[in-house]
Amino acid sequence: MSTLYLPAVTDTLDLYIAQIKKFDLLSREEEYRLATAYRNLGDRQSAQSLICANLRFVVKIAHEYRGYGLRILDLIQEGNIGMMMALRKFDPERGLKFITYAVWWIRAYINNFIMKSWSLVKIGTTQAQKKLFFKLNQTRRALRRLSGREDSQDIANELAVRDDEVEEMALRMAARDASLSLELTEGSGYTLLDSLADERDNQEQLLLEHEETRILSTQVKKALAVLKDRERHIVQQRILCDPPQTLQELADHYGISRERIRQIEKSALEKLKGQLIVTHN
Repeated sequence: MSTLYLPAVTDTLDLYIAQIKKFDLLSREEEYRLATAYRNLGDRQSAQSLICANLRFVVKIAHEYRGYGLRILDLIQEGNIGMMMALRKFDPERGLKFITYAVWWIRAYINNFIMKSWSLVKIGTTQAQKKLFFKLNQTRRALRRLSGREDSQDIANELAVRDDEVEEMALRMAARDASLSLELTEGSGYTLLDSLADERDNQEQLLLEHEETRILSTQVKKALAVLKDRERHIVQQRILCDPPQTLQELADHYGISRERIRQIEKSALEKLKGQLIVTHN
């Protein structure tokens, strides 16, 4: 899942946005079904659908960070990685929408990317330094509008940091090495950022992930085979079908209570997880 839907550096922003707008937004029920299928069964297709439906939100968040001199597609790419990491941790049973949970991860990955790209020397390692890096100029402008002045003590009071920390960060930000979007040769289109090492997965890694997905799919099929007919049918209708059947529909089909269907489903999923763990080991 680590290489899905990251905009390539050769794509234009308009083309990328046009592509991701083709993915429909999800209802709460659809989102819950997909998140549950991924969390319980490791269903990569469900993860892909959930990520695709939320790509537009990453674009919106990335635009908030355009003032740092970095390419918007790079910011979007980092935000997408953050969203994928969020999905690995997301628990649909807690009642939150996925994007509500993922926003922190998206911002964290974008923030870390900006911090690393801003200078060859680490510019912010403590919480106070990170706060100053992202809020110093904003606070400075706000104080200038309100009081006509912007001294270090006022900024320090506003952000709850020491005035010497304000002065140190101001000096660091003023002494930035160079803009990463600056062309190395005028008119060439080749920037300093292009000269940095590409840390994305190589082709061998992509092949390994493809093989992992194929093996996982085979393991899920084998795990389903250990279930009894009724258990397998309930799991398939509740999780693997689109749209899934409700507890009441299955209760009517088997002539039993909704609670009994829920119990059978829970028991079957526990068997599946146990079987998948055994197979994986």
